Amino acid sequence: MDASSQPLLIVILCFGAYLAGSVLFALPVCRLWQLPDPRALGSGNPGATNVYRAGGWQPALATLVLDAFKGWLPVWLAHTLGMSILMQAIIALCAVTGHMIPAFYRFKGGKGVATALGAGLALAPATTAIMAGIWLAVVWRSRISALASLVAITSGPVISALMEPETLPLFGLLALLIVVRHRNNLIRLAQGRETGL
Repeated sequence: MDASSQPLLIVILCFGAYLAGSVLFALPVCRLWQLPDPRALGSGNPGATNVYRAGGWQPALATLVLDAFKGWLPVWLAHTLGMSILMQAIIALCAVTGHMIPAFYRFKGGKGVATALGAGLALAPATTAIMAGIWLAVVWRSRISALASLVAITSGPVISALMEPETLPLFGLLALLIVVRHRNNLIRLAQGRETGL
């Protein structure tokens, strides 16, 4: 498929990816498990880490999988339809942006790490798998999810340049967006006040 000849389909997929990203699964998962609102815990982020703090690994894993799936699905659809790497990357960014600035929650969302994970697995599985391994190693050593996310996401451009160079622009932009979303965590890390798991 020549993506440039399918502008309506591109718009539909980008808008659909943004709306999918706008569903913050941490909130329905917490309601299902009868847990407190994750936005009232820790960093206030509606993501898997705060769900873990509220209710343990089972609801946190559900949140992680669902948030990753909403990033994976639109990119997989774009790939299945034969769209270029560039168009898949744009659609991935739409999904991550939806999580960060969700239409359904007054544009106050999360940090986009799990959604970026799902989108990355669809577009650049080798790069993303290595980044996930880095995240696991750092969180195992430090017990600080924000630090693990920052180390993993900032390693993305280097890894993608070596492994899947056509995806370097995507990982560069994801690193920039996610680091900016973690600015308060960076301040707390510098002050030694960041909350661990």
